[in-house]
Amino acid sequence: MLKTALKPRWIAGLVFAIAISGVFVLLSQWQFGRSTQSEAPVSTTTEDTRQLTTVLQPGGFFPGSVADQIVSATGSYDPQKQVLVPGRLNDGAKGYWIVSAFAVKDAPVLKGAAATPQTWIPVARGWVADPADAVAPPSGTIELTGRLLPSESPLPHTDPGPGRASAVSVAELINDWNVSSYPGFVAARTELSGGTDVGAPAASSAVKPLLIGPQPPAQQVNWLNLFYSVEWVVFAGFALFIWWRLVKDDYRRDLEDALDDELDEDPSGRNPVGSDDRQRQHQASQPAAGRPAEEQRTADAHPADPYPTAPHPTDPRVQS
Repeated sequence: MLKTALKPRWIAGLVFAIAISGVFVLLSQWQFGRSTQSEAPVSTTTEDTRQLTTVLQPGGFFPGSVADQIVSATGSYDPQKQVLVPGRLNDGAKGYWIVSAFAVKDAPVLKGAAATPQTWIPVARGWVADPADAVAPPSGTIELTGRLLPSESPLPHTDPGPGRASAVSVAELINDWNVSSYPGFVAARTELSGGTDVGAPAASSAVKPLLIGPQPPAQQVNWLNLFYSVEWVVFAGFALFIWWRLVKDDYRRDLEDALDDELDEDPSGRNPVGSDDRQRQHQASQPAAGRPAEEQRTADAHPADPYPTAPHPTDPRVQS
């Protein structure tokens, strides 16, 4: 079959089939790329700084539309209300977030028996590798700017210990601090006091800033495009299969032609198959040599009985 495949026309056919398959593979890659599409791009308005008191209300739900919004607020920290959240990464290294309670100036005051005169919000101020490197929050009036994030879920069946929290969970923190709070937290970018940077990274070189960007858009799978991608791959394989099938059919035709030639003339010198039968039929159709034509015609008209019987006893030839 290899000899058949090496014919010039089939080599050209193989090149054509490979070219067609390559086009189909490219179409498959294009469809596969279209099968994973991002959702609507991140709104650039989240990078515009807005007042916290106008973006989010305390005591309610955290709407997803305000997640990742850059907000600003004026207020003060309480150094007695600060925890470390373990298991946080910074450039691949595990460490702790420093989370402090921030009293928001001019924030709405909640009503109820457990409400406090001030409304607070947790602020993640920086990252440290060693708990001993954590610094106390600055005193006085602070102008805070940071990214607003939804509350995390606390880890179940976990006792982080004193001065620790399992997550930046508003529900967990307000129970530890006994304060009224907003339903989210702020990852600090800048902390200014009288125009001077008093943030945790500025206070200690061991504290790293939290460089938290907006969440990337989620990926959606378009199953129709994914099906088209698989379909083009099947077409690519089918193009090569058609070439192989055509070569195989040509190879079988070559075998049949070679067999017919052997039947017509045996190259070893022997009579071809069926020639003995044809010769006997020809001899039977010819009159026997030396026999008169009349006798031959009589023999043909009255052929010998293939089943001869013995003569009857009354036959004169037997009696004589």
